Amino acid sequence: MKNIDKYLFQALDNYPYSLEETTEALDYALSYDAKNTTALCLYARIEAEQLQNYEAAKTYFQEALAINIDAVAVYPYYLETLLLNEDYEDAAKLIDFALTIKGINKMAILLKKVQLLERQQDIKGAIKLMKEVKLASFANDTYEIDEVANRLKAKKDLLKPKKKSKKKKSEKKKSEKKGKKK
Repeated sequence: MKNIDKYLFQALDNYPYSLEETTEALDYALSYDAKNTTALCLYARIEAEQLQNYEAAKTYFQEALAINIDAVAVYPYYLETLLLNEDYEDAAKLIDFALTIKGINKMAILLKKVQLLERQQDIKGAIKLMKEVKLASFANDTYEIDEVANRLKAKKDLLKPKKKSKKKKSEKKKSEKKGKKK
């Protein structure tokens, strides 16, 4: 095991519970290898998830992917940052590209696409995509998928126009007729 691995494990083990120890370990790791995609990705996550500094996070993510475009662990976090920063066009392009990468967790990326559609108020499109997400899932634990599906269904129900009952319509017509007779 290399020294950099020791510091990467320390950083990953401490995140997000001890940010000071995480950043210290990351600094040591990057002193051994300034182009380590795992360290750069974790720095980006700290910027996005803890500091809400999305532009700085995007810079770290871009640097990590410039070093290794096949770093499959970077994509879900980078996509989440783009979605939080409302960079929907960039997120859509990155999703399309990420789905072409061998070994990527397609279910996680498709869930980001569902989230993108949901944020763009395309609830029907998001619900339709859930079938593809379920087909891309290879785990028995489908809690996250079920939660997303339930949330989308609830939003779809909110968007449906409320139908007036026939009884109320007939009462309204009767009152209108009475109003005209007077």
